[in-house]
Formats: sequence, C-alpha cells, structure tokens
Amino acid sequence: MQVYLTDPKVVSGLNREARSGKMPLSQAAGRAIARGLQKSPQADPEDRLLQLERSLRDHMRSTARDMQIVQELLIEVARAFFVRLPDAIVDEDPTVQAAVDRRIERLLDATAARIVAGRRERPVPDEERSFGQTN
Repeated sequence: MQVYLTDPKVVSGLNREARSGKMPLSQAAGRAIARGLQKSPQADPEDRLLQLERSLRDHMRSTARDMQIVQELLIEVARAFFVRLPDAIVDEDPTVQAAVDRRIERLLDATAARIVAGRRERPVPDEERSFGQTN
C-alpha cells in the first residue's frame, strides 16, 4: 500500500518516530496509524506537550476569570464602604493621608509575606487574643 503525505508536520513527526524507535519509516507510519485507530492510544511526547499546553491555557483562562471576579467584588466592597462613610475635612489632611498610605503599605507587606510563607490563614493579633481570653 502506498500513502502520500502532504503535511510537513506529519512527515517530520513520522521521521522523528522512526529515528527514536530505530525502525524504517514505513513501520513508524504503520504504528502511527494503528495508534490512531485505537480507542485510547498511548501519548507520545508531542501529544503530552500539547496536552500540557492546553491545560496551562485553560488554567490561565480560569485564573483570569477568577481575578476579574475578585476585582469586581473589591469594587463593590469599596462602593459599599464609601457610600456609608461620610466625607470629612480631615480626609484632605496630608498627615491623615500619609497615615492611611502607611497602613495600606503595611497591609500589603503583611499579605505578601503570608503569600511567600505559604500561609493561608490570617494571624490573630495580640489584642484579639487577649479579648478572646477574657470571656
């Protein structure tokens, strides 16, 4: 039987398989056809790499979707917070703004440190521990 292949990727894949299996090209083609006809073919390295690439792309899509959800929730929380928090003249004070910026930086640093350390739970400050013990 003769088969004419026009796709260069298929030809290079068959050549690669023939070299790795140390067999003639026709035998490599026969094995590839047999694998294709099986219901659950063994994956060759190219197929595994393609599957890994697809999994990574799916993971990136779901992570992007999750981040969008988190961002939208954060905006809703900020909106609810600002609706209930009245504006005050003291909000414009540079000292107050600097103190708020410092608190935000500390919050971000603590969050980054927990992420790097691999901790998921929030540490309980000493004030909360002492309050909880007085009950």
